[in-house]
Amino acid sequence: MVTKNQIKLVVNLKQKKYRTQHGLFVVEGEKLVNELLDSGIQLLDLFVDTEKKAKHFQEAKLVSKANMKQMSSLSNPNGVLGVFKVPSPKPTGEDDWVLALDAVRDPGNLGTIIRLCDWFGIKYLICSSDTVECYNPKVLQATMGSIARVNIVYTDLEAYLKQTSLPMYGAFMDGNSIYQQKLPTKGILVMGNEANGISETIGGLITSQISIPQYGETTAESLNVATATAILLNEIRR
Repeated sequence: MVTKNQIKLVVNLKQKKYRTQHGLFVVEGEKLVNELLDSGIQLLDLFVDTEKKAKHFQEAKLVSKANMKQMSSLSNPNGVLGVFKVPSPKPTGEDDWVLALDAVRDPGNLGTIIRLCDWFGIKYLICSSDTVECYNPKVLQATMGSIARVNIVYTDLEAYLKQTSLPMYGAFMDGNSIYQQKLPTKGILVMGNEANGISETIGGLITSQISIPQYGETTAESLNVATATAILLNEIRR
């Protein structure tokens, strides 16, 4: 049986300030919930809106479809909603490539980038403090469960880059072609803001500026940051 306070908490968690205050976040959908349960991220509450789903998730609380709609961030709720505790970030390692984001603001882009990290085996994603929050519902949906397998750290990006011993590669429109670059076995790839690219402060710390050459008409202004990340990570792993 669900209580009014439980419903109120889930509704409040749609806002970042309450996610930060409680150290909790909400995921929706059977696949995403299962991914997080399998990852060992601690579950606080699980809600379903049919008896059939309740049999599948034995720890779930059965709620009405009206309550589920109230709690859901989706226009068409899929009937499975989990409340999880935000995991503590693990210390970042320097034994492989690390991806760093400088003020990436679009939830869909961040969610896709998290999926790319999972696909290409990038264990650590370093985000500047002004990058969109990874527990934003739109980000979580876009990750398709990869949020469970990537260690995401929000930090002062400038301070982080100043203390690392890894070589730093930044994506710039006028950088050297990635296809002509000899890449090391480990390093940091920095991707910038959707509209402005890598900031001047962060750019000053980059040891190598790289780019993806353009072969088509010059009317295409730039690549989407998630698309560019995919191409660069593919080349790094190749």
